[in-house]
Amino acid sequence: MKEAIKTYSKRLLRIGLYCMALFFATSLFYTLYLKWFPPVTTPLMVMRAFEGTSRASGIYCRWVAYNDISDNAKVAVIAEEDQKFASHGGFDYEAIQKALKHNGKSKRVHGGSTISQQVAKNIFLWNGRSWLRKGLEVYFTFLIEHIWGKERILQMYLNIAEMGDGVFGVGAVADTYFHSSAARLTAPQAALIAAVLPNPRLYRIQNPSGYTLRRQARILRAMKKIGGADLSRRTMMRGGR
Repeated sequence: MKEAIKTYSKRLLRIGLYCMALFFATSLFYTLYLKWFPPVTTPLMVMRAFEGTSRASGIYCRWVAYNDISDNAKVAVIAEEDQKFASHGGFDYEAIQKALKHNGKSKRVHGGSTISQQVAKNIFLWNGRSWLRKGLEVYFTFLIEHIWGKERILQMYLNIAEMGDGVFGVGAVADTYFHSSAARLTAPQAALIAAVLPNPRLYRIQNPSGYTLRRQARILRAMKKIGGADLSRRTMMRGGR
């Protein structure tokens, strides 16, 4: 009986180690693939497609090259989502501590996620707050920071982030709401896009509420404060690989 249990335990251990090795190999391969090619879809896009949206045609996403994205859009999301994007290694520990302190006192949860963490979650993972998902988010954030570099991470974020009901990325949002291209987004337009990012199904680019417009004004001030339209170039010089 003891020998049978011992044999069974060894077999389980081998299977577990094989599964771990397979996971690390496939995740590394897919991360390398995404360094050069756009994703076919993301878990959130699939979820939205199954949910159904207010768009008759379903989800809309248009991939845009990094150099074809307005600097205003790059600056706006950094100003609103992650002002230390250029200097951190994927995690803003000060923001995480502040979020934990706030969440311990308030029912309204604040996140401390960086742009890198949001990309890791949106590309590789599902929505949720389990420890397993959070641990995998740390792992994938580490991978993309060291394999992709800052420019690719920012490009990926601007192409896959949900920016409207069924609208993903700056190419789609510029076409849908501004009848323009990602390259021609103005500072006010980019700030308005960034203003709805926390919840693009609640906050609207079309007919924005007073709250959304106040967020837009605050983001515009932050954009000017952190360096204007050449921030993205300085970001890549300091944080790119």
